[in-house]
This record gives sequence, C-alpha cells and structure tokens, in this order.
Amino acid sequence: MAKKPPISDPDERHPRVGAPMSAAAGVGGVTHGLTAGLAEMGVRRTALTLLKVNQTDGFDCPGCAWPEPRKRAHAEFCENGAKAVAEEATLRRVTPEFFAEHSIADLAGRTDYWLGQQGRLTTPMVRRPGGTHYEPISWADAFALTASKLRERSPDEALFYTSGRTSNEAAFLYQLFARAYGTNNLPDCSNMCHESSGTALTTTIGIGKGSVTLDDIHAAKLLVIVGQNPGTNHPRMLTALEKAKKSGAKIIAVNPLPEAGLLRFKNPQRVRGLLGSGTPLADRFLQIRLGGDLALFQAIGSLLLKEAAIDQPFVDAYTAGFEAYEQARRHVDWRATEQATGLARAEIEAAARDFAESDATIVCWAMGLTQGRDAVATIREIVNVQLVRGMIGRPGAGLCPVRGHSNVQGDRTMGIWHEPPAWVPALGDALGLAMPAERGFDTVEAIRAMRDGAAKVFFALGGNFAAASPDTAVTEAALASCELTVHVSTKLNRSHTVPGTTSLILPCLGRTERDEQAGGDQFVTVEDSMSCVHSSQGRLEPAGPELRSEVAIICDLAAEVLGDALPWPEWKADYRQIRTLIERHIPGFDDFEARVAEPGGFTLPHPPRDERRFATASGKAQFTVSELTSIDVPEGRLLLQSVRSHDQYNTTIYGLDDRYRGIKQGRRVVFVHPEDLAALGIADASYVDIVSEWPDGERLAPQFRVVAYPTARGCAATYFPEANVLVPLDATAKESNTPTSKQIVVRLQPCEQP
Repeated sequence: MAKKPPISDPDERHPRVGAPMSAAAGVGGVTHGLTAGLAEMGVRRTALTLLKVNQTDGFDCPGCAWPEPRKRAHAEFCENGAKAVAEEATLRRVTPEFFAEHSIADLAGRTDYWLGQQGRLTTPMVRRPGGTHYEPISWADAFALTASKLRERSPDEALFYTSGRTSNEAAFLYQLFARAYGTNNLPDCSNMCHESSGTALTTTIGIGKGSVTLDDIHAAKLLVIVGQNPGTNHPRMLTALEKAKKSGAKIIAVNPLPEAGLLRFKNPQRVRGLLGSGTPLADRFLQIRLGGDLALFQAIGSLLLKEAAIDQPFVDAYTAGFEAYEQARRHVDWRATEQATGLARAEIEAAARDFAESDATIVCWAMGLTQGRDAVATIREIVNVQLVRGMIGRPGAGLCPVRGHSNVQGDRTMGIWHEPPAWVPALGDALGLAMPAERGFDTVEAIRAMRDGAAKVFFALGGNFAAASPDTAVTEAALASCELTVHVSTKLNRSHTVPGTTSLILPCLGRTERDEQAGGDQFVTVEDSMSCVHSSQGRLEPAGPELRSEVAIICDLAAEVLGDALPWPEWKADYRQIRTLIERHIPGFDDFEARVAEPGGFTLPHPPRDERRFATASGKAQFTVSELTSIDVPEGRLLLQSVRSHDQYNTTIYGLDDRYRGIKQGRRVVFVHPEDLAALGIADASYVDIVSEWPDGERLAPQFRVVAYPTARGCAATYFPEANVLVPLDATAKESNTPTSKQIVVRLQPCEQP
C-alpha cells in the first residue's frame, strides 16, 4: 500500500551526520529507489510503471537527459529515476478540498518537501484578487480569464516560461503561440543552468550542442568529468563510464567535492555491483578550487603546445585563430595558476600528459562550470584544448555538456529561446504570420521586467520558477506583482505560494500517463543530451478526469487568444500534424514520423561531429583567447557553491537525506573543510547564518548546521534552492547571463542552535 502524505512538516532542524560514502548505487540504490516507488505507488503500480521507464515502447524518464543504450536492460532506470517516476505516478492527490483546508499563507509556510509530497494536482484552481485560498475553476473560464488578460496587455508585457520536461510537440506549439501572439519573451530553465554551454559552443564550433554520442563515450580512451556529480544527477552515466573503463579508458574527475559516483560504482545490473566491491572509476582526482577550471585548461593547453602535442593537420584544415591562441598560451603563470586552482603544478602536468597520450578524449561538464562568472570563457578553453588535439569529428572524442532536465535540449531545438532561431521567419510565412524579430527577455531579464512593472503576465509551462530562480525575495516579489500568473503543473510547488493578483494552477498530464485525444492515443517526442530524438508514451490512467495534456492546454488557450486563423483543434487532436509542421521547418527532422517510429528513434545531424563542418563566422572551428581571472575572496571568507542533495532533482525534493554525503533528515547544512573551520574558529556541528557579500549589500540564509567535510580548501557547499537567496539577480556569468550559483563569496556567522 502507498503511504499517505505527511500532515505536518518533518523536523529538519537537527540533521544527523555520518561519514560520506565512497561508492555509489549497489544494493542501497536499488533499495532506496524501490522504497520510494512503493511509498508513492504501491506494489503493483511500481512494478508495472518502472518496467516501462526508458523502454522503446514506454515513456522517457522525467528525470535527467542521459541517453539510452541500443541494448536496454529490463530495468533501464536509476535510483533517482525511480524516485522521479514515483513522484509523478503517485497515488496521492491534491483536490479542491485540500485547497479549501489550506490557505495560500499556510502553504507559503510549508517546506518544499512537504508541498511536493502532497501528490498530484487534479483540478484547475484560481486565486482571485484579494483571495486567501485557491478555488476551483472550469477549464473554459480559466482560458477565458487568461485570454482577457493577454488581450489587455501588449505582447511584450507577457512572459512565457518553459521547463525542460516539456515535450518537443508542446514546446514547438508553445513558441508558436507566443510568437503568433507577438513576443519573443520565451525565458526557460536553460537560461539558469546551461546557457553558458550554448553560448560558448555556438561561437567556437557553430552549434550549441555537444559533439558526442553514447557510442563515443563507450569508445573513449580518456574521459574528463568536470564540475559534475553523475552519481546523483545522472546516475545512468556511471554505467557508460564503467563500460568505457572496462575497455581501457582513463577517467579524470575535476571537482571541489569528492563524489561517491566517481570514486567507485556498484552497478545494480551486475552481481559484482550488488554483492562485490564494484568498479573504481576516477584514475585521477583533481580537487580544484571553485572557479579554477579556467586556469586549469589554460595551463593544460599551454603544456600541450610546449610538448608539441598538436594535431597539426586538423588545426591547419579545420580551425581559425590558432596563432593568437598559441601566442597567448606560450607561458604559464604557475603562481597564479596554482593559486586559482588550488592544485600543485605536478598534478596539472600529469593531467596534461593524459591529454597528450590519448587519441580519443571526451570532456564532459555540467553546472559546476556553467554557473560561474567566467563560465563561457572556461568552456571555450576546454574547446581550445580539444581543438589542439583534433578531438572533434573523431570516434570516441569530443565535447559533452551534460544536460539536466529530460528535454531541456529539445526545447531549444524547438525554438524555446528569447532570440528567434533562423527558421522562425519561414514558419511565419508558411502560416501567414508576422513573427516578431526583436529579442525577448531571458530568465534574469524576465524577473527584472516583472520587478520593474514592464511585465504583467507570467505563464509557466511546467517548472517551479520561484524555487529555481536566484535572489529568492526579489523573484517572489516580482511574481506577486504580476496581474496574472499561470502555472501548468503536475504537482504543488513553491511557485503556487507566491501568486499574482490573479493566479491559475492548471493541472496537466505527466510522462507516465495515457494521452488520449480526438485522434486516438498520442505519443510525444524528446531529445536527449546527445541529440537523439525518440518517442515517449505513457500507459497509466490520468491522475484525474480533468487533467489535460500540455499540447491540449496550449492549443485551447491559443485558440481562445488568437481565434481560428491557425488549426489549433486539429493539432490538438492528432500530434502527427504537429510533427509534420516540425519536419517542414526545423533542420534535421526529415521524415520525422517514420524515423521516430524506429526503436530508439534517430540522432539529429551535428555538422562538426559528422563532417567537421563549422557554422561559425570563419567557417572553421574557432580558437579563442581569454584572460586568467579569479574571484577575490577576502580574508575570513569562503567561496560557496550550491549543489543538489542525493534526495532531490532540481527543485523537486524526494526526501531529506543525502546518503552519499552522510546527511540524514535535514537540508540546512553547509560543508566546510576542517582546516577552514579551525582557521575561522567555528566548530563542527555548530550552527551559522550564511551571509553573502555583494556590492549592493548582504544577503542572509539563516541557521545552517556546519559539517566538516573534505571539500577543497577555501570552498564551501550547501543545497539549492535554499542557497538561491544568497545570489543577487545581477550576479551572472559574462555573456550567458546565467546566475553565478557556484561562486558566492560568504562569511559564516555563528548563531543560536534552533
């Protein structure tokens, strides 16, 4: 039997702290994944649902975007994938009676964990001006209310936000609706997480996507994992790393924190993984200081040039800017490099030798890089190193930004972007629409626009905007200042507790559920981190009779707002017609319907990988030059990064434990090196307020339990979204405008134990 949701918030004030683990997955991973399923879904539903996750005839996991192998296991999911499915396929329900019992003020005082544990939303709800509670509303009235507000405002006063779990079909129609309405205000979750990768890659190789496939991961001779914790955030990646390792690959882990998944992997698909010692993964661990990756890859590039480890034919034929790069990297300032990285020169030289000796190298990275001030420059330095060695368009080699949400990459491919893609004007011409050309607001700009009164309507297709965004108080006040906020959601979350003057919650189908329209049962498609497009079709009965698909919600609202100039009812009835439109206008989707029907789908073209063709200004892959910079950390201060707990995925909190780091029953902890604690005069297990220091003033996150932990010296870590309050709206990465959640200068201020 499934367990009932918690009635009251659990006491998180006194977390228990044990030793961190040195291996990931194994029996513990299986046990915790199944326990979550049984608690939320019960025995039969758990078995039937989990066996369809990531299968060719099933649904795409609503968690991460790691690709599926050609030959799939019967249980093609990880511990956190099982938790993600359990959250969505839960038997718990949030009904109108729940909202009558709980005022918005009551909900606002609850924890994110408690809100998420209440279950699936079942009924459209509205908060009317001055109301203290959400009340039921019909779909027709919800669409009419939204349409009236949109008509009252100019298009650029409306914001259309998107989460990375939206399907290709829904994302394509969503951007079409926004642009047909008249705006490019299409901020999305990529702006807060992965924008730095797209910015860096577009200018250097001509496409904002990674250049490798899963087969390349398996064939690599050297894998460099930078600023990433795959054991928690992309656990199925560990299986791919294990396969590469067994084929002779060497693995370098670059991270301020030692992560269990990169130390040893106990593969739950193998007897040795369940009962034995598992597979050691990282051959070399570079425990780098936060923000030191720029200096590291500058130094590696310089050492490769010094040792003449250059693929000269590749450089001559396919790149531009090498001479300027070579000039800039002739010398290494080792004192500055060691200070920035926290690494000894010998460690960096050993890593450079690994690059020089490998003829198939892949560098993988995630938010540990993308959310730094110099993230774009850092990723360009990674590209430089790979270009020096000719590692683009070679089997087992390339660039691998690992995305988070399961279709965050597909959203961008479908046109979810505040800058209209090149194919948008032709789409407008074909449909008889004058598409807007002006750049819209990204996520940070959207918050500013709401704060300053320039945006009055906020529409969110999925996600949890209030919890995902920086500068929590500013973001929440910005949302509350809107005339209308609309959230298309599967579950209750923090954003619902900071409503605009009028606010709607529109419940939608999840990935696990059957989507029946007038044209019969429908499937959708998604794109993974490696540009593979495949189908996803849920089989469960919807959580309630009033739930609608995201596609249906968009179509019905668009028809209400824009009228019948476009065939919204036909697109809603049969998603094949949406895919036909995608096929006609987005490059790479030729013969879309037939190719996606093949087991495993198809991989989109990638000119640098496939042809060594680069759509840059020079027509070649571009070397770049960046200055060595570092964050100034005054005496008595630390450089803080926000991270995920093992019991969460983005803003969804599955539980209150971080098993791999030894934390139980609590999230308000801050990890600090024991020697830093001694220097600061702060005791392990004491309590502190975390205070971030910025030119515009201080921000405070109160009452965190101190945990002595082997992180890099001078660095600290805590969880988000709790740490988001410490990041100002204007603290963003250069060029990409991504919040710098990985580089927060803080002081720890002793406080009373709660």
